[in-house]
Amino acid sequence: MSETPACPRPRGGGRGVAPAVLLKTWRAGSEEGRASAFSLIELLVVVGIIGLLGSLVLPALSRAKAKAQALQCLGNLRQWGLATQLYVSDHEDYLPRDGTPNPDAADTNVGWYIQLPSQLGLPRYHEMPWRTNPAAPPGRSLWICPSNRRRSNGRNLFHYCLNENVNGTGEENRPVRLTTVRDPALVVWLFDSKNLPAVGSASFVHTNLHDGGAQFTFLDGHGCRFPNRAYWDFRRNAPQTNNPALRWFP
Repeated sequence: MSETPACPRPRGGGRGVAPAVLLKTWRAGSEEGRASAFSLIELLVVVGIIGLLGSLVLPALSRAKAKAQALQCLGNLRQWGLATQLYVSDHEDYLPRDGTPNPDAADTNVGWYIQLPSQLGLPRYHEMPWRTNPAAPPGRSLWICPSNRRRSNGRNLFHYCLNENVNGTGEENRPVRLTTVRDPALVVWLFDSKNLPAVGSASFVHTNLHDGGAQFTFLDGHGCRFPNRAYWDFRRNAPQTNNPALRWFP
């Protein structure tokens, strides 16, 4: 007959663990569990602290993003200013023609948006998919201000506008030599525009971009930001053109 294996006996002479010892152990475990858990009040305090930190950090991140976008926009305009200087150097001191304010498919030969990109080795404006397709992502482009959310109307898209008072537009369009312009560092050439056309006047300047201002490129090639009160009269809701640092008429 096979022997049944004997079950191991508990220590302590087989008498088991005393109930008092078991109760004490259970109480100790329960107290330890309560000590390691969060109470509802503690959880609410933690959530409140996280919310407070978020309210402090998010505005700072938003300001940093806006500043980065403004710097990119200013860099775009400075690149257009550089392209203008290169064009002048290659074309006997003549500035590029203004072109058509709202160019269509036939207006692909003359205009700042035709001549200046070629100076930087960029594709022509008419080759840009976002020009007629508002759903096409513009990405990082010298044509696009990252702070400007306006997109194509199905025909054109310009975020930067040329000052129409330098060369003149339409029948008044004429070739102008840069050296004939007095104080080129004060004469506006390109600027942040709130309107669609590629060419326009002081009334086109944005007033609510870049922390309440706009970026400008001047005929000497440099660019900088001005607060909106430097170029806009909010009482009349009209541009002011008497700022000596922003000359609209050469």
